[in-house]
Amino acid sequence: MSKQIEIDFNASIVDQRVVGLVADHPEWFPDGDEDKKKSAAFVLSCMAALLDIPLEDALNFMTDGGNDAGIDGIFIGDVEDGEFQVTLFQGKYKVKDLRGVAAFPERDVQHMAQTVAALFDPGRPVDLNPQILPRIEEIRSLVRDGYIPVICIVLCNNGAIWTEQAQNWIDREGLPPDQVTWKHFNHDSLVEILKKTRTVDDSIKLTGQAIIEDFNFRRVLLGKTSVREIAQLFDRHGDSLLERNIRRYLGLHSNRVNSAIYDTLHNEQQRENFYFFNNGITIICRKFRHNALQGADYVVKIEGMQIINGGQTCKTIQLALANLPEAAWDSTFVLARIYELADDDREFVKDITYATNSQNPVDLRDLHSNDEWQKSLEIGLRDLGYIYKRQREDGVSGSNVITSSIVAEAVLAIWRMKPQQAKFMRNEHFNRLYDEIFNGLNAAQALLAVMIFRSVENTRKRPGMENVPAFLPYASHYLAMIIGLKLLSDNKTTSRLVSHRNYPELIKAFQEHEESYHQRAVELISLALDELYGESEISLQQLAATFRRGDLLFYAVSNVSKALRSAATGLSNTLPKV
Repeated sequence: MSKQIEIDFNASIVDQRVVGLVADHPEWFPDGDEDKKKSAAFVLSCMAALLDIPLEDALNFMTDGGNDAGIDGIFIGDVEDGEFQVTLFQGKYKVKDLRGVAAFPERDVQHMAQTVAALFDPGRPVDLNPQILPRIEEIRSLVRDGYIPVICIVLCNNGAIWTEQAQNWIDREGLPPDQVTWKHFNHDSLVEILKKTRTVDDSIKLTGQAIIEDFNFRRVLLGKTSVREIAQLFDRHGDSLLERNIRRYLGLHSNRVNSAIYDTLHNEQQRENFYFFNNGITIICRKFRHNALQGADYVVKIEGMQIINGGQTCKTIQLALANLPEAAWDSTFVLARIYELADDDREFVKDITYATNSQNPVDLRDLHSNDEWQKSLEIGLRDLGYIYKRQREDGVSGSNVITSSIVAEAVLAIWRMKPQQAKFMRNEHFNRLYDEIFNGLNAAQALLAVMIFRSVENTRKRPGMENVPAFLPYASHYLAMIIGLKLLSDNKTTSRLVSHRNYPELIKAFQEHEESYHQRAVELISLALDELYGESEISLQQLAATFRRGDLLFYAVSNVSKALRSAATGLSNTLPKV
C-alpha cells in the first residue's frame, strides 16, 4: 500500500483550478509537457488575480519560455507622475507535492535579485528570448526618456515564502526599497482573492466630538480617529476592507501622494497636523451603533464595513506605523466619514465612489458600467451573439465574451485613430478619453473593431510569416488601425455608417482577406519606418519609443494617415488605394 501524503486544502483547490484551465483552454498552453502547462496555468491564475483582470487579458503578459531571465510574466503600467509600475512574476509550482509547505527556491530568488538591475539598465546588453526582449526594451525605452520604473517582484508558488538565506540574497543586491519591492503570493493568497468579498464587522474608537445625524433617509457620522486605529483595523482585516482593489495595493510605493503621506507621518513636526493635511477616509456600512449617552469618544460598532475612499491613506498609515514606536502616534488623527446605507443603495454607493475617487482611473470602468452607453452596447452585442462584460467582476470567458476595456482599446486605436493612446493611456480610457471613445458608438462598430484587434493580436502572439519584423510586438494598435480603415475604404463606407445591417458583409470581407490586410499593413509600417529612419539600424528601444510617441502617425506616414482619415470620416468617396 502506497504511503498517503497529507494535502493542503487550499493547495488542492488551486490544483483543481489549474488542471481545469489546462483542460478547458489547451490553446493557451500549446508548448511543454503536462507539468509545464500546469505551472503556466498557475502563474496565469496568480497574475489575473493580483492584477484584477480577466484570464484572457493576463495571457497577454505571459513571457514563460527558455532564456527568459526567470521571468514568467510582465505587466507594464501607464506613466503617472513621471513613474510607471512594472510587476514581474515568477512562478514555481509543485505538481506532485500539494502539502503547501515547500519554500520558494533560494536559487531562483538569488537569480532574480541579480538580474533585476541589469534588466532595467538601458545601457547593459541582455540576451533574452523574442517573447520577453521587446517588453524589456520597451521598459528601457521609457527609462531612457526619463521615466522611473517602480518594480514589484511577485514570487508565486504553492508553498511557503522564501528562506532567510534567500532574503539575504535580496538584501545583498542593495536594490532601493522605495523602487523595488518583493511580494510572496501562494495558494492561500490566491484562494483568498478568489473568495467573494467577506463581510467585515468591527469597531472604531473615535476621539473627541462627533457629528451624527439622519440625512435623506440615511445615517451619517463624522469624527476623527487615531491613525493607530486605522493601522490595527488593517492588521486585522487587510484588503478585505478595500473590496479587492489589488492593483492599488501593488502600486503602494509608486505614487508621490503616498510618499508624501508617509513622509508626513514620519516627520515629528508635521505629524500632529496630519488631520488637516489629509482628506480622510470614507466608510460605508449596513449599520453602525454607538452609545448615544456619551458626549464624546465614541466606540462605533460597524457592520458590513467597506472603505470606498482613502485606501491609499490607510495602507500607507499601516506601513508607516510598522516602522515607528507606538508612542509617536498619540496625537495623530485622521478624519473618518461613516455612511450607513440600505441594501438598495447600490447606485448611490457608485455615485459616492465616483465623486470621491474620480482621480483613480482603475475604478472608473466599474463606475461607468451602468451608464446608458454601456447598457446599449450590452443589448446590441447580445443581439449580435456576444456577451458584453461592463464590469470587472469574475464570470464567463471565451471567444464570445467581450469586455468594455477591450472595446475601448480597439475603438480608440481603429475608429478614433489614436493607436498610441489606445496602448499607452489605458488609465484614461474610462476617464478623460471616455466620451471620445463611447459617444455614438454602436454594437456593430465596437464588435468589428474588437474582431480586427483580436486578429492582429493573435498574429503577434503566433506570427505565421517567415521573416517576422522586429517592430511586430509594438505595432498591434497601428496595424489594427490601418486594417480597419483600409477595410472601410475597400467597402466604400465609413466608421459612422457601420451598423448591424452591413456588419455581416464587412466581417465576411475582413475574414476572407484577413491575411492580405495584415500583410499590407505590415508593409505600410515598414515603409513608414524607412521614411523616418532611412537606412539606419533601429534598436528595439527606438522602436518602442517610436510607437509610444506616435511618430509614425503624425510624421512619417502623414500622407497615408490623411487618406485613412478621409475614409474614416467620410470626407471623400474617391480615395486613393493605400
